[in-house]
Amino acid sequence: MNGPHLHAGGRRPSAKNPPSAGHRPALFSTWALRERGGAHRIVIVGGGAGGLELAVHLGEALRKRQHRGTPAEVLLVDASLTHVWKPWLHELAAGTLDGHDAGVEFLQQARRHNFRFHLGTLESLERQQHELWLEPLVGEDGQEIAPRRAVAYDTLVIAVGSIVNDFHTPGVAEHALALNSAADAQRFHRRLLAECARAETKSDGPVQIAIVGGGATGVELAAELMESVRDIAGLGTELSQEPQPVQMRLIESGARLVGALSEDISREVQADLHRRGVEVLTGRRVTEVAAGHVVLDGHEVLPAALTVWAAGIQGPRVLEKLGGLELSKQRQLLVRDTLQTTRDADVFAMGDCASCVTEPGAGPVPPRAQAAQQEARYLAGALLRRLENQPVAGFRFHDRGSLVALGSHDAVGRILGRAGRGLRLQGLMARWAYWSVHHAHMVRLQGALRTAVDQLGSWLNGRSQPRVKLH
Repeated sequence: MNGPHLHAGGRRPSAKNPPSAGHRPALFSTWALRERGGAHRIVIVGGGAGGLELAVHLGEALRKRQHRGTPAEVLLVDASLTHVWKPWLHELAAGTLDGHDAGVEFLQQARRHNFRFHLGTLESLERQQHELWLEPLVGEDGQEIAPRRAVAYDTLVIAVGSIVNDFHTPGVAEHALALNSAADAQRFHRRLLAECARAETKSDGPVQIAIVGGGATGVELAAELMESVRDIAGLGTELSQEPQPVQMRLIESGARLVGALSEDISREVQADLHRRGVEVLTGRRVTEVAAGHVVLDGHEVLPAALTVWAAGIQGPRVLEKLGGLELSKQRQLLVRDTLQTTRDADVFAMGDCASCVTEPGAGPVPPRAQAAQQEARYLAGALLRRLENQPVAGFRFHDRGSLVALGSHDAVGRILGRAGRGLRLQGLMARWAYWSVHHAHMVRLQGALRTAVDQLGSWLNGRSQPRVKLH
């Protein structure tokens, strides 16, 4: 798809027809901007790996071309003040990664890279008015900081990520934990510490944990938790006497773990988890989650003080409130190969919240961080060309392979070159490659020197701190 679909069609209200007296003007009102000769506004909702990189790429590119072409500005909206690398949420949950090491501040990024940041949670979208609405901003004490408010846009990019899919399983919402965000991971860590303390004081055996879903998230969390709970138990007296301080069950409804990877890697992953003491149950389906246990296949009850639901993804519910934009069965926004939504050429979607089929007969672009990053680089160029009404080729995803972390010093997976040839990695080399993906992300955000200094500081701090956070 090209030119006609990428036309910068975000029409602002005419200066001759200002909003009516009873209409509350939008935040950074487009009508007011038109009156002052304002710039074309690109609003990005969601500051994940893709959304933040897009804001950085666009902000820097617009800085370089500020005296030529159509004037434009970038506004990033996110519900948090801090960007966290989502593939590391399992380490944050296990307590082996400090929250300060995992994230960067949006306001700092905005100042460095020539974009604006606004704190808020997407509530709905009024496409005809070119306005998105944000929920009231409420502090931890329950006091309202900012009311429900509107943000005007010319071009909108939705990058709100995904949440776990509970498949309407009874009890999941009430009794299971998910790792959709850094707040979820920190909440799980507090629960983990509480369960370890309970097991220590009551001397009633190992901590019982059930993880539902044998994809990358479930596998990485299981391996990381086996290490962290052993470290926590070693600091006590009663729990440290247990031959196995944690009883971990990883439950997968499919025939094997990490089904997106090859069978040989899947077998290696399962063997590694078995050596660590994880009980892997494949071909089993959790039909109910309750306080203190899960039910398998409708009849078998397994004890679980903590249950983590990591089985499948879907788009956040807010996507149903975006002016009737077309959704997939997994509640993802359907987009063309230009990443424009099928019903509105001024609204784009990228990352896990989008379903993009780039070639006839092919499957959708997979929901991975590398896909979101590739889409960010593509959109940065496409949106700049859109401002100049130039044609743009469609997006193409290039699979670079996948790696699964297995604790702090191990990983396994396959990396792919541009010719599609694969190289299988395992052990420390694979773990280094896994770490390097995040390193490259941070270099794009902060530059090589600042990233190196930050990582040196984290390494030095880690030498004097316990490996696992105890708070």
